[in-house]
Amino acid sequence: MGTVFSIVVRDPGPDTPRVLGGITDRLHRIDALFSTYRADSDISRLGRGEVGLDDCDPEVRAVRAACREVARETDGYFTDRPGGRLDPSGWVKGWAVEEAARILRAAGSRQFCVSGGGDVQTSGGPWRIGVAHPLRAGRLAAVLGGSGLAVATSGTAERGPHILDPHTGRPATGLASLTLVTGPGTGIARTDAWTTAAFAMGPDRALAWAARRPDVEALAVLPDGTKRWTDGLPRHLPPSGPADWHHHSASSGSTAG
Repeated sequence: MGTVFSIVVRDPGPDTPRVLGGITDRLHRIDALFSTYRADSDISRLGRGEVGLDDCDPEVRAVRAACREVARETDGYFTDRPGGRLDPSGWVKGWAVEEAARILRAAGSRQFCVSGGGDVQTSGGPWRIGVAHPLRAGRLAAVLGGSGLAVATSGTAERGPHILDPHTGRPATGLASLTLVTGPGTGIARTDAWTTAAFAMGPDRALAWAARRPDVEALAVLPDGTKRWTDGLPRHLPPSGPADWHHHSASSGSTAG
């Protein structure tokens, strides 16, 4: 998937090595189906028109349906056709992390953290999760804490302005990074997809969108380094933050339409 996965298990048992091996196999299977870097993957062949949806693995249909759901939830700011090319990676990467977490839970683990390409799914806790600063290499923009959290970040630090606004077709440049935090009921697949979409919205629309959704909090870093957050984010932050943090309230006048 062009990224690195890591897993921390706090309550390992005798079967944990076998379970981790099963997770590795599952991730390789997801990569084989959905990698846009592989010419022989189902998603690449579907995108080129060589096969139809019915000819693909059933998981391809399920992923495309999930992408349509997220598109509806985000007013069309999420798409599995960025730049006109079929690419559901905005869902698949978080879903792969979620699949690894599902396998761990099925094996009886209740205290673990799975991370893949900036997406983090935790179980149990509490855990502390560092958010990389998009403008200062090697620094953290924040440290988040809590139990059973899903945390996803989209930004320009590693790949430049690569997220497109589906409504204009142009790169989204209003944010340096956006982090969304959700509780146990959402999961990292949806959290990650929402983060991609919200990044494309720009800061005001993104923060207003997050503020309207239950159990979703956002941390935005603007291109000038200014940080803004939604009302409930402080419960995931240390007692005090830097002086350049600016609070965003749902009543601040920002709207999404």
